[in-house]
Amino acid sequence: MKGLITSIITVLTFTSIQAQAETQSQAPKLVIGITIDQLRTDYLENFAPLYGEKGFKRLWREGVVYSNAEYSFNNTDRSSAVAAIYTGASPAVNGIVANRWLDLSTLRPINCVDDANYMGNYTEESTSPALLLTSTISDELRIATRNRGLIYSVSPFRDAAVLSAGHSANGAFWLNQNTGKWCGTTYYGSSPWWLNQYNDKSAVDLRIANMVWTPVHPKEKYIYLPEWKDVSFKYKFEDDRKNKFRRLVTSPYINDEVNAFTNELIDKSEIGKDNITDMLSLTYYAGNYMNKTVQEAATEIQDTYVRLDQSIAELLEMVDKKIGLDNVLFFITSTGYVDSESADLGIYRIPTGDFHLNRCAALLNMYLMAIYGEGKYVDAHFDQQIYLNHKLIEQKNLILSDIQNKSADFLMQFSGVNTAYPAQRILSGSWSPEMQKIRNGYHRKRSGDLLISVLPGWNIVNESNPTYNKVVRDGYIPMPIIFFGNSIVGEQINTPVSVDRIAPTVAHYMRIRAPNGSKEAPITTLK
Repeated sequence: MKGLITSIITVLTFTSIQAQAETQSQAPKLVIGITIDQLRTDYLENFAPLYGEKGFKRLWREGVVYSNAEYSFNNTDRSSAVAAIYTGASPAVNGIVANRWLDLSTLRPINCVDDANYMGNYTEESTSPALLLTSTISDELRIATRNRGLIYSVSPFRDAAVLSAGHSANGAFWLNQNTGKWCGTTYYGSSPWWLNQYNDKSAVDLRIANMVWTPVHPKEKYIYLPEWKDVSFKYKFEDDRKNKFRRLVTSPYINDEVNAFTNELIDKSEIGKDNITDMLSLTYYAGNYMNKTVQEAATEIQDTYVRLDQSIAELLEMVDKKIGLDNVLFFITSTGYVDSESADLGIYRIPTGDFHLNRCAALLNMYLMAIYGEGKYVDAHFDQQIYLNHKLIEQKNLILSDIQNKSADFLMQFSGVNTAYPAQRILSGSWSPEMQKIRNGYHRKRSGDLLISVLPGWNIVNESNPTYNKVVRDGYIPMPIIFFGNSIVGEQINTPVSVDRIAPTVAHYMRIRAPNGSKEAPITTLK
């Protein structure tokens, strides 16, 4: 009898261990990546009394929350951030240094997803991920499943949709800000039948005339940011017919549109409906409305977070009903930058000024002519960068690094310039933590010969397009990384963590290899 009992215990124990191992080794049916443009941890926490229980509060209770995530490079924007999230690599490796950069062959700005080789679906934009130089998590999933894993992305923005979808996706969809229709690119193949149906019957252009944005809560509840105006806000997008969809995209209502389209995608496609892991990438918006500053629109930004909280709750409920949260791994993070900072008012006497890159470039060319003789030594300037004329320098038998160093020394004499970095120093100079972040954001075939760092508080003036003017603010912006679902146990971690670890971590839990430019170790302690 004793031997029999021992045998039964042994069998039960072995069976339990085996079942546990099988459960732990099972990859999720669906991975959902949510990138929230300009999301801030401090706003998330400060505005918490305004939230419900099923959105951010649920993520904080049940998810693994890293409250101090950071990017490994400087001058983050939406495009470079999304590329870093999905490749696990910095711009120095993946090539996406910004949303726009100067094409060295034409000396004209190009968009990071422009590609004249492909037509648009419901858009005149020609688009592909060809300028993204490394693989993404979604690419690696397609390779691992031999194209059986489904990959889709949905975003208000073209760049985020395509960069998160990667090179091998089944489809990437974004909102056409001229027509209000959801659109895509022929790079990923023909338009699916349900997209045509959705645009004909349910697209936002059919509903926007009746959409009005007013606060969810009474104005007296929005007390967490200083407000300059005494009256509450009311925006009817249709009031500006020319820009109505652009206004929508910078409001929290766009997150509801992303959810509605995602609901259609899940219903009409096969995503998440078998045991082969699929991936869905979504982009939400948490920035300011129509380039207003926080000081000008404090109530609006708080209401944006309230409505974003509701959108998160609706998405979780939708996914739970259709697929089951235990079958889905979510990762949620931010683009890590903030637009629309305003210059400090003169009454506070904080040092400020206007920095004009075109004037710097013109004076630099005159300086180099005085040293080296006649010629156009400065080819172009763009986004705090100056591009030298390599052909002329070679013809004159000059040493490029010498000219870069002399130019940097000259530029540092200008008012408002903090530091000027020559390319040689960036690529091969001595190491420091700050220099490494600059190096990570620099690509030798897409960045300039000289990078100019402007003092905090100064306004960088773009003479050709004032909408690209920006005020420099170097303060740390806290942002989160959240892992949720798929049997994850809740935990809050304040130790800083790099965004570069998201891709290898997600790859680890999908049981596939990390993207080919990803060097960071995965986080393996989520469960």
